[in-house]
Amino acid sequence: MQVKPDLAGLPFLDLSGTSGCAAYQFRRTSRAVARLYDAALAPSGIRSTQFAILTAIAKLEPVPISRVAEILVIDLTTMTRSLKLLQKEGLIQIAPRGLRRQRLLTLTLQAEKALAAAVPLWREMQARFLAELGKKWQGFRDELEHAAAVAISLEAADSARDKPKTAKKSRPSRKTW
Repeated sequence: MQVKPDLAGLPFLDLSGTSGCAAYQFRRTSRAVARLYDAALAPSGIRSTQFAILTAIAKLEPVPISRVAEILVIDLTTMTRSLKLLQKEGLIQIAPRGLRRQRLLTLTLQAEKALAAAVPLWREMQARFLAELGKKWQGFRDELEHAAAVAISLEAADSARDKPKTAKKSRPSRKTW
C-alpha cells in the first residue's frame, strides 16, 4: 500500500509496517470467507454468522448464553444483540434466568428447518473451499486456533493488568460538627 506523498514526511504519522497488521489481514480474510459462505447459505435464509450461532446452540442445547459467546469468541454485548435478532426472527428461545442466573438458549422449529436447509449448502461450500485450499487446510486450521488462543491470552493478560485494584471503601466519619 502506498502512502500519500503529502503524509509521508510527517513524523507523527509513520505508517510503515501497518500493511502487515495481523488484525487487518484476519478481518480482510474473514470478510472474504464470510461473503462466500453467506452467498452459499442464502437459499436457506440465514447468513454465516447466524449459522455459526445456531449450530453452536444446536450442538449443546439448552446452553447458557455465556457458553455460546465463549465458544464463538464473541463479547457478551455483541452476543446479546445477535441473540435478540435471532429471537425476533423466531429462530431461538431465550429462557428466563434460572439457577446461577444463567439464561439458556434453545432452537425453535423454524431454526431447525433453517439449519436442515443450510447444512447441505454449508457442506457443499466447505468441500469446495477446502478443495481449493488443498492439503494445507489442517495445518492452517491448527495455526488459526493457535492465533486465536494467543489473542485470547494476551487480551486476558492486558485486562488483568489494566483492572483497577479495588481498595476497601472507607466509611464516612459520623462526626457531627
